[in-house]
Amino acid sequence: MSEAAKLREEICLLAKSMFDRGLTCGASGNISARLTDGTILVTPTGSSMGFLDPARISHLDARFQHIDGDLPTKEVPLHSAFYDTRQQTGAVVHLHSTHSVAWSMLPEVDPEDVLPPLTPYSIIRVGRVKLLPFFLPGDPEMGNAVRGLAGQRSAVLLANHGPVVAGKDIWAASFAMEELEETAKLALLTRGLNPRQLSAEQISALYDMTGHSK
Repeated sequence: MSEAAKLREEICLLAKSMFDRGLTCGASGNISARLTDGTILVTPTGSSMGFLDPARISHLDARFQHIDGDLPTKEVPLHSAFYDTRQQTGAVVHLHSTHSVAWSMLPEVDPEDVLPPLTPYSIIRVGRVKLLPFFLPGDPEMGNAVRGLAGQRSAVLLANHGPVVAGKDIWAASFAMEELEETAKLALLTRGLNPRQLSAEQISALYDMTGHSK
């Protein structure tokens, strides 16, 4: 099996897994992944992540221009911003996952560091998450907002919209996305209960382990 064929299968496998577990619904969410030749595979516009066809995955060149397959998601500018500013990015996942969206709406959320330090794995897999303002779906300004972070964040949360996570490959990006969503869920479950959070020393040690920007 060629590299492209294998990656097409993996995109569909992970997308269906996330859809089946309610992490995204209907025709929401999108995934992209980079091949070693620099071209990009991305889920098509208007597609459901639960019912993707590997043969119809969009194929874009290194400048994000359509080569073949169905037309790509309208969120390509958002994806391209991570590839352009983070050299290590091999895949990007964007969902409309319920708990993350709900958390993005709350007034107490710190826009510079969205997730409370409840577990080590949110820091290990995701790092600090920036809250970006609301944009209309498909607005190229979302990509410009990500570029404005100069590659310092691997994940952002779009207000009233959903999270976007970049990773070294499709598996790392997907696992980090799930960690973000689970942490948002924990934050909602413990909201107002004064949960015991990780200490500043523990947080610093975790950042030292991972290499994420503090």
